[in-house]
Amino acid sequence: MSDALRTLIEALERDDALAEPARLRERIEALDRLDAWMPVAGEWMWRVQAIQRKLEAANATEYEAVRLAIRQGRGREAMRHRWRDGDGAASVCGDAYDWLDEWVAGVLPHGTPAEAEALPPEMVFYQPTPARHVFDLLDRLQLGGHDTLVDLGAGLGHVPLLAAICSDARCLGIEIEHAYVESARRCARDLHLANAHFVRGDAREADFGIGSVFYLYTPFTGTILREVLDALRCEAARRTFRVCSFGPCTAVLAAESWLAADDEPRSDRVAIFRAQRPSSPR
Repeated sequence: MSDALRTLIEALERDDALAEPARLRERIEALDRLDAWMPVAGEWMWRVQAIQRKLEAANATEYEAVRLAIRQGRGREAMRHRWRDGDGAASVCGDAYDWLDEWVAGVLPHGTPAEAEALPPEMVFYQPTPARHVFDLLDRLQLGGHDTLVDLGAGLGHVPLLAAICSDARCLGIEIEHAYVESARRCARDLHLANAHFVRGDAREADFGIGSVFYLYTPFTGTILREVLDALRCEAARRTFRVCSFGPCTAVLAAESWLAADDEPRSDRVAIFRAQRPSSPR
């Protein structure tokens, strides 16, 4: 066993306070480090696994406590407390995942959905929006009971679920993959989220008249994205709303004349655009 692994094991074994609720981030990061050492742990595997069991048990207690708070209507405070425990907006940029994603995955009782079907051309393989970006977006949107957030290509529904927990808005996820929709629905039922809804369907066929906020994490490209944006542009001729994007599709939205960005659009932070009435052709 290398000196680095020995030092890590001995430090974690001595740290009796690591199981305390306030040490969640440190536990998650310690588990990640231990996972990286597993292939070479050798005769010390039993010590590594003992530490893992202890840390995972503490995390499971934390996750269940947060789920209980959500079911009792206290989820907003519980979720935002952990977001504030992180580095907040100061480190929100970038598309890498971190300890907050492990925490969200532990809190949201998705289970393991069945294997996804093969995607049609121009549809992008699902990846969840990094949790810090979701919390950052919710801070900036300040959703209220009058809002309806629509996630176009919602996957397992992290954005609508977290928005439903952290606000009074109605939150709708539209997703073409049946297994993902069923998983998100189970999660919403388990957490008693009456304001989170999920439907299976093609985003191009969505009712664009219901949303005050639309979200896209580059769920599709090419002609599909073009059709969705054209439908939103038609809706913008009748009313105002916001469109939020993350990833490569942000550059496409930034080029739309009927969308005005709140800030300089970036592909590594969720961009927020406001729809404005399209100019009439001359």
